[in-house]
Amino acid sequence: MVNWCLLPDHVVEVIFSYLDVHDLRNCSLVCKNWYTFLNDQNNDVWRLHCVRRLAEEALKSDLLASVPTYKAKLRAFYHAWNPNDCSRNIYVKPNGFTLHRNPVAQSTDGARGKMGFRSGRHAWEVVWEGPLGTVAVIGIATKDAAVQCPGYVALLGSDEHSWGWNLVDNHLLHNGDSQGNYPLLNNAPKYQGCQISSYIHQCLPYMVTLRCLWYTLVPRWMADPAHH
Repeated sequence: MVNWCLLPDHVVEVIFSYLDVHDLRNCSLVCKNWYTFLNDQNNDVWRLHCVRRLAEEALKSDLLASVPTYKAKLRAFYHAWNPNDCSRNIYVKPNGFTLHRNPVAQSTDGARGKMGFRSGRHAWEVVWEGPLGTVAVIGIATKDAAVQCPGYVALLGSDEHSWGWNLVDNHLLHNGDSQGNYPLLNNAPKYQGCQISSYIHQCLPYMVTLRCLWYTLVPRWMADPAHH
């Protein structure tokens, strides 16, 4: 039987690096020492997970340069685009954070993030490269919201289960109606970035980069990648 307390830190780091994040969550609940160990956001556990999960171009790019720790970089990856939950006219680039829409006429296309939430406050940085076109909406919705629709429509804000921010006219959409200007500012600047959601759609070719900035959940421990 192995006495974990006697193992050197570098050996523990290597062992933990082979566990998935769900198992790491369970490990962090075993004892105070393991919780403290896994709470070190720059140890080799999180570095090795980043090397295995994130594309090299993402780790070395300016996109994650301002993210201070390996655990934070991994958290950003887990809250970026889901390549398996988007319109057929959209593909997610190898870096995992940028999607590209093919120029298909008479089609509105969307993509969702990898993770959903039940409560809390969340913020993303969204960088939109390219024209906005007729409809450009960012927002929140249930998992049942469509990610593709013929024509040019707002996929978000069309029913009571979703909210959308139309970046073209700065209108807040909900239940099929405009709820007025958003943000609530006089002469609000158009085409500004959004920090609300992981869902986007458009009518022209574009690239959108999504990076998780911060978020909080109740209970608080659920906000760590090790606890999903």
